[in-house]
Amino acid sequence: MRRAGAILTDTLNRLEDALRPGITTARLDEIAEEAITSAGAKPSFKGYRGFPGSICASPNDVIVHGIPSADVVLEDGDIISIDVGVFLEGFHADSAWTFPVGEVTAEAAALLKTTEASLDAAIEQCSPGKRLGDVGHAVEQVAETAGYSVVREYVGHGVGRALHEEPQIPNYGPPGRREVLSTGMTLAIEPMVNLGGPETKVLGDGWTVVTADGSLSAHFEHTVAITPEGHEVLTRRERR
Repeated sequence: MRRAGAILTDTLNRLEDALRPGITTARLDEIAEEAITSAGAKPSFKGYRGFPGSICASPNDVIVHGIPSADVVLEDGDIISIDVGVFLEGFHADSAWTFPVGEVTAEAAALLKTTEASLDAAIEQCSPGKRLGDVGHAVEQVAETAGYSVVREYVGHGVGRALHEEPQIPNYGPPGRREVLSTGMTLAIEPMVNLGGPETKVLGDGWTVVTADGSLSAHFEHTVAITPEGHEVLTRRERR
């Protein structure tokens, strides 16, 4: 999973380098597939329950599961969540990052900063003896204190031999509840935070999830292993 995570972070770095106004999400999908397959791995998402892309590309009010398309052209001021899964030698790694495209508004930049901070706060709760409720509570506290709302219909999850495993990891809830974290668990923790209300809807393609009120949404995700000393982030990216 460490090796899959390294391929994944390299893929996200290549995608960040390619991001500019005028690029299509289909082109981003091509870049990601080439990066993953050239490293000897497979995109986890392609064909998963019929999903057609190697990445999920979710701009602006799209929360998750956006289908890459030649018709979706990114513009200056957009934000886009790019969710990537890598399958290598029987194991998956899963990570997402929301990037600015060109110059974004202060409002959008603040949403991205807070959502990333909520992920960091959740990861800090990852150590043996803590509970899943502590992880979700950390996300909720950071996001809602800043005036944002947390998506409730979609959650993080266990990850490993399968892309989605138990337990489910909500980004909300009381601390001190749910399963106890133990050494060896591998979790995909993924805050989804909206500028407006928490309500969502699914578009007619059956995949694309958007904010019901059309507000911006940000999404950050890491694959995290619970270790005897605390945790290891298997998809950590250096800030660029």
